Amino acid sequence: MTRYGGRPDLRELPRLEREVRATCVQMAYDGKEGHLSSSLSQAGLLVALYHAWLRIDPARPKAAGRDRFFLSKGHACASLYAVLAQRGLLPRQALREYNRAGGALPSHPCLHALPLLEISSGSLGQSLGVAAGVLYGLRLKGEAGRAAVLLGDGECNEGSVWEAAMFAAAHGLDRLLAVVDYNGLQAVGRSDELMGHTRLEEKFRAFGWAAREVDGTDLREVVAALDAVPFAPGRPSAIVARTRAGVSFMDGNVLWHYRRPSAEDLAAALAELGERPLHLRDDL
Repeated sequence: MTRYGGRPDLRELPRLEREVRATCVQMAYDGKEGHLSSSLSQAGLLVALYHAWLRIDPARPKAAGRDRFFLSKGHACASLYAVLAQRGLLPRQALREYNRAGGALPSHPCLHALPLLEISSGSLGQSLGVAAGVLYGLRLKGEAGRAAVLLGDGECNEGSVWEAAMFAAAHGLDRLLAVVDYNGLQAVGRSDELMGHTRLEEKFRAFGWAAREVDGTDLREVVAALDAVPFAPGRPSAIVARTRAGVSFMDGNVLWHYRRPSAEDLAAALAELGERPLHLRDDL
């Protein structure tokens, strides 16, 4: 299921996405925190990136020449942890530690707690600049590797995102990919209302990037876009993915940015998703 072990069967990706979502809901219930709408909406994007695009060897996750992944919307880390476990980069039983004091999986990613990460994140608007700087440095040293940054649509309100976008375009960083999880929601409202109904892919193009909008609920379309990166020689690439939570009573509901699930919510979500959480499967 990896670039090191062969191309995944794309028909399997939706099941992996549901499995990640089921894991996130369970983690949020057990850990009493989870930023569920953000974690769930990006689940398919993470599955596509980690199973079909990123060149990362689970046996040597910090090897030279690897691709680098930066989760900029750090509050949504539950689904990142789940995908890392799914890919064999993290033991599945470690997911039980989510949001536990002193554990390796805090509610915002910490490089010191989990060294396989590339960056600690949580302060929005920072990771695109860090990734651009890393790639610029690698190019100066003549080293290989690409970088993918997963941002939120609300995060794109931050001016630092566009400062980094200008830097990346000015230096022709065509090994840089920005993926925007456009779930339409922010902490206190709806993105289109708060951002003025402007199209993010047009903004990236205005800043010198090559950009595409995709249906983030169709993982074949997402993978096809990933396979086309870089979209233009000498220009960084941006994918704006329209997504949803994938649990019917959470879709489009601003309250689930912060709300944690009750026992009834957990049971309903797991029944709808039809998958067992990774850390509760019988084959541990």
